[in-house]
Formats: sequence, C-alpha cells, structure tokens
Amino acid sequence: MSIFTKESKVFLEKYFTNSSPTGFETSGQKIWLDYLKPFVDEIHSDRYGSAYGVINPGQEMKVVIEAHADEIAWFVNYITDDGFIYVIRNGGSDHIIAPSKRVNIHTKKGVVKGAFGWPAIHTRRGDKAKLSPKLENIFIDVGAKDKDEIKEMGIHVGCVITFEDKLITLNDKYYAGRALDNKMGGFCIAEVARKLKAKKVKLPYSLYVVNAVQEEIGLRGAEMITQTIKPDVAIVTDVTHDTSTPMIDKKIQGDVKCGLGPCLAYAPSVHNGLLDLIEETAEKKKINFQRAAASRSTGTDTDAFAYSNGGVASALISLPLRYMHTTVEMAHKDDIESVTNLIFETLKNIKADNPFKYF
Repeated sequence: MSIFTKESKVFLEKYFTNSSPTGFETSGQKIWLDYLKPFVDEIHSDRYGSAYGVINPGQEMKVVIEAHADEIAWFVNYITDDGFIYVIRNGGSDHIIAPSKRVNIHTKKGVVKGAFGWPAIHTRRGDKAKLSPKLENIFIDVGAKDKDEIKEMGIHVGCVITFEDKLITLNDKYYAGRALDNKMGGFCIAEVARKLKAKKVKLPYSLYVVNAVQEEIGLRGAEMITQTIKPDVAIVTDVTHDTSTPMIDKKIQGDVKCGLGPCLAYAPSVHNGLLDLIEETAEKKKINFQRAAASRSTGTDTDAFAYSNGGVASALISLPLRYMHTTVEMAHKDDIESVTNLIFETLKNIKADNPFKYF
C-alpha cells in the first residue's frame, strides 16, 4: 500500500505550504494533528506546541516514533530609518542563499510580503565585484518609504520571517522545496499511523507518534516531550546529507545517496540492540538501507531522547536529502516510502517484554 494516496498528497501540499518557523509552529501542528487524528486513539500537545497522538494507550511499555516540526527562519533584528530590514537567524538559516529570495514576514496583522535585496551586478565594480552575502549585509525590502511605514504594516523587531517557496516535483521522482527538513519526517510518521490503522495492527505497547518543536535551535522540543512521555524506546526520523552532489567530500561527510534507501546512523546515542532490530527488519522485508557514522552526537532529536529519563533506547532512521537548509531541498519519493515502511515494519517486531539492555 503506497503512502502517496490522494488524501496524503492533499495533506502533504497543505502541510508544506504552511510555514512552521522555530518557536512559531502552531499552525503547522494543527494541520498535522488534524490529519493524524483519525489514526490514533488520543491526541495531545504540550505548552510549547509539540504534538502527539497515542495508539493503544495505557500499556506499561511506551514506544515513540518522532520527527520535528520546525523549519529554519529569520527574525527582524533592525529597521533602518529609510525602511530596510536587517535580520538574525532563527535556527541554521543560510545567509548565502538569501539575496533575491522572496519572504513572508509574519505579523499580528497577517503576512507581509518582502524580498531579500541585493545590489545589481552592474553596480558592483572594483573591490565590490567580490561582494558576497554575509549576515551583516543581507537585508529585506518590503517597498516601504521609511521606518514609520514599516511600523504601520505591523512589522517590528522580533517578527519571524520565512522564505516563500512551494513544494514541487522534479522528474516525477523527487520532491523539492523548503522545509523538507523535517516536515517530510512528520509526513512519514503520520503515514505510519495511517498504515497501522488500515492494516489493523495490534501493538503490545503504547505507541506515541510525536511531532516535536524547536529542534533547529538545540533539540528543545524533544527534550521537553521526552520528560512528559517517559518512553522506553524512541525511533527518530530526520534528514541526512546526500553526499553524491558536487562539492561534497565523501571522506569527510560519508557516502549517502538519494534513491538508495533510508540511512541508519551509528553513534553513541544509538542503541545497538534497537539498531540491530531495525537492520534485521530491513533485511527480512528487503528494504534497502544505507549507513552513516556520527562522531559524538547525531545532532538530531535522537540525542535528546537517548539521554533522558535514565536512558531511552533510541535509533535514527534518516531520509537522504540534497541541499539541506535551502529552499530547494530534494528527497526521492522511493526513500520517503522506504523510511515509512521501515518504521512500520520495525514497530511490528518490537516486543513488550524486551528490556533493551546490553547485559
């Protein structure tokens, strides 16, 4: 059963069109929960907006499947007297790609359209010919004549800014757009819940389907929600770099390629027993997968879950992604399907009496 149904595609489009910047994820979380609700027994959210559904609640063992809901963004930091806006990062936003990008500035009055301006090539002569974007020189133009008009629009220091880009398909194989990191993970875990419901799978434990906030600024949402749920096991899905594209050194970044399956992480925070179970499941179900190593930490919510509550058996199943933290992030449809299926099949192999201890 394909995860790309008519209904799931409608959800995917709606979910990706919506903006969910770090710290301001509420509208996206509502879309995600509305889609998830028919497939779970309970839905919940915490004070900072992490959302989750529960399947088979009340069991002694608790298993989490998790993605993060937030996307990188910017904050209004300074407004000049003549009506230009300078920014700071909200998460790992890339200043190099900003010039000429259209943006949405989110205010209490609604969205204000703007664009990152840049001096025309004709005007950059001499030393200025080498001018490159920096956080100090990128700016937004909203067509305002001065600072007072900016204020009239409802824009003030602290307003959050997102890029204006929609999800598209390339060669009928790839999805491309902003925020595949990690809304595509949220899509995958929602589809896992749908498959469990459709196939009437009875789990011997309580399953928590979690879409956490604020991953991009330090795994904060996962840190909070793991203390609320207190799970025994956590399977996290996020993105990892496709290293097959130009200008990436595989000797440093590893060897991962879109279209060859999910990437399983090896790291101190990854529980070896759970990882073995995932690999055995993939081999038995003939789901192709790749491997990557992390030196100290995975840099994902896996770390927040693993080191909480006295230790949670955690693993990371990553979606290979091209051009991370740009507006043209690309993921292969086959990999999206395989990530979903691998999580689904692994859940069926977790036993309620497995203590997940090394010895």
